[in-house]
Amino acid sequence: MKQAKNDNNSTYSKTHKKLFITEKPSVARDFAKALHVNGGGKDGYIEDDNIIITWCVGHLVTMSYPEKYDPDLKSWKLDTLPFLPKTFKYEVIESVAKQFGIVKTQIERKDVDHIYYSGDAAREGEYIQRLVRQFCNIGSNVEERRVWIDSQTEEEIQRGIREAKFLSEYDLISDAGYMRAIEDYLFGINLSRAYTLKFGRLYNNIVGNTNNEVIAVGRVMTCVLGMIVNRERLIKGSKEIPFYGLRGFVGDSSADWKTTETSAYFESPMLYKPGAFSDKKNAEELKAKCEAKGQLLFKNKEKNREKKSAPMLYNLAELQGECSSALKITPDQTLQIVQTLYEKKMVTYPRTDARVLSSAVAKEIANNINGLKNHPVVGKCASMIDAGYINNIGNTKYTNDALISDHYAIIPTGKEVNSYNSLGDDEKIVYTMICRRFLAIFYPEAIYEKIAYFFDCDGESFQATTKTLVTPGYLSVYDKTVEETEEMFSGLKEGESYNARFEILEGKTQPPKRYTSGSIILAMENAGQLIEDADLRAQIKSSGIGTSATRAEILKKLIANNYVTLNKKTQALSPSERGEVIFDIVNTITPSLLRPEMTANWEKGLDMVASGDVTKEGYLEKLYAYVTREVNAVKEANVEEIKKNLPEEKIKTSSSGGYTKMEVKPKFKKTSPTKMPEVCPHCGGKIREFEKGYGCSKCTAVVWKRIGQTMLSEEQLAKLLCSGETDFIEFKKKDGSGTFTAKLKAASDWSTKFVFQERK
Repeated sequence: MKQAKNDNNSTYSKTHKKLFITEKPSVARDFAKALHVNGGGKDGYIEDDNIIITWCVGHLVTMSYPEKYDPDLKSWKLDTLPFLPKTFKYEVIESVAKQFGIVKTQIERKDVDHIYYSGDAAREGEYIQRLVRQFCNIGSNVEERRVWIDSQTEEEIQRGIREAKFLSEYDLISDAGYMRAIEDYLFGINLSRAYTLKFGRLYNNIVGNTNNEVIAVGRVMTCVLGMIVNRERLIKGSKEIPFYGLRGFVGDSSADWKTTETSAYFESPMLYKPGAFSDKKNAEELKAKCEAKGQLLFKNKEKNREKKSAPMLYNLAELQGECSSALKITPDQTLQIVQTLYEKKMVTYPRTDARVLSSAVAKEIANNINGLKNHPVVGKCASMIDAGYINNIGNTKYTNDALISDHYAIIPTGKEVNSYNSLGDDEKIVYTMICRRFLAIFYPEAIYEKIAYFFDCDGESFQATTKTLVTPGYLSVYDKTVEETEEMFSGLKEGESYNARFEILEGKTQPPKRYTSGSIILAMENAGQLIEDADLRAQIKSSGIGTSATRAEILKKLIANNYVTLNKKTQALSPSERGEVIFDIVNTITPSLLRPEMTANWEKGLDMVASGDVTKEGYLEKLYAYVTREVNAVKEANVEEIKKNLPEEKIKTSSSGGYTKMEVKPKFKKTSPTKMPEVCPHCGGKIREFEKGYGCSKCTAVVWKRIGQTMLSEEQLAKLLCSGETDFIEFKKKDGSGTFTAKLKAASDWSTKFVFQERK
């Protein structure tokens, strides 16, 4: 983008000032402290004799809706799609117009001769401040620089200002930011309108919605929905496959049968997998053969040492995944926590994809470690680190500039450790997790001793292994100590046979697990692993679906739209009926929207814009072509044909040609379920959770979570659905004046009434 100019330079004051524009007020205060600005706070900015500091509050400017191009475009019509403006319009967001005006005024001041754009050091942060800049008239004598920092400590702020580069050096990152916003805008405007106009009636009839709900389609959001639906259907379509192995016992110790080259069953079609049969009869035959022998020959044992190095440092996705599993919190909650730690100057920039240190940081890393020596949990670990490991960290796999795009991994700054006691419980846990992961890379490898035992029974091999931690190494940071285990098969001599007994082992295949809020973030980051084509997988290895800054928000939007449900206890994700219907419709017309290949390719394209390998003009041309093609596919689709592709168990054709739920008379039985059943007790359909209650995907059975001012528990709702009535519940009165006690009773049309206790 070209710099805006003002040729009226004669009005410049002799006293020139430096202007800093930060991302939010709290960061402005950090800059003021680092720059020793003692001037008083103004309305929306801070100023002294030499420096002005102002701030954005997130986005101040946004892309205009189509009606700002043409009032007729406010009405949604298929013949106005695709909407592909040659020049995009932007406008100030009304709710933050005041702060925008303040920032604009500071930028255009005649006494400002240096502007330091100090927003979030990432593509999105660059885009936010460039949007503001394009609305301002900047003097030709003003020098514009970009402050790019990894934490908000005084030292890092001062370094960032000292090393600030000319703003023009970030033009490519700015181009990528603009293209990302335009891409999401064009996808959302065009495809959401096209699908809603073409299939909105069908969709709303299927899900029983009378509010003419919009079908929301997004470049990333719809792809993630596709991943979740595909996983759910894989789970439902999977069958348990039994398999059978054999275990031999000598005393209290045991070894399992393995198919080696000496086995009569080596590479046999009877095997389900090495060491297990598909048919139990084959396992029984092997058992009989071994029992006839009655002994196991102890051939030998082998001891080996196995070394394990510390894991790579946290990036945001890895941290979100681990917190989802360990703390049962959502990625959005994790981001909020680590953002708070960042603003408290306790950790470095959180929205990063990198899991390594930069070479520059590696040279100064001793400062971070020294600052942690007073940490109440890991201080002792920090104090025990050998100086040699600190000095050599730049030559290890944990330091690699080539693997860093914007920021290095999330690590503790070593500053503000005294703030630990003021943190909330989850904040303490997350901060300590980051500290442990960081300190671990400065410790030696953990060493395990592995012992393998080998037996033979008439040519059939039996093996057992043990694994014991003998040197904790980096695991001592996680409070692991040397393990003491009793050796198996003690007293046995090599080459001798021992009496043995044998048992058949029965196992069965397990369906894949549902995505959790954490594992879906990791899957989005590692989109290449979901792609079968090896060349394409290699091409997008460094790109994923979405960015570290947006993935949690995408998942949050899917849940808010009621396309996906989240089990708060387990963090497991399941598609809602709405989500599955949207998947089925989209999958018949524009299946590429549901595939990681397409989304990851667009992300790769944005990376190429940022690197200069693709021009923004070339990128936009491809984007226009894609949107045109996919919108036309929706417009040309035959709704009646799409109906045929939808699962029949969800819907039936009504007399009007739409889709309605089946009318089924409830079969109430006196039961006392403690949780909502997965299958409808009245028709056998699937019970699905939606925002306001639970309902059957097949019949009209439905129960509502809120009755007046009272929220019902899952157990109460389950009883109402299955038995037609609840136990007595204390309800809040509508006017808030108190409570009353009653039970709910459901009628055949699922309307409910209160039943009060009889007075004695």
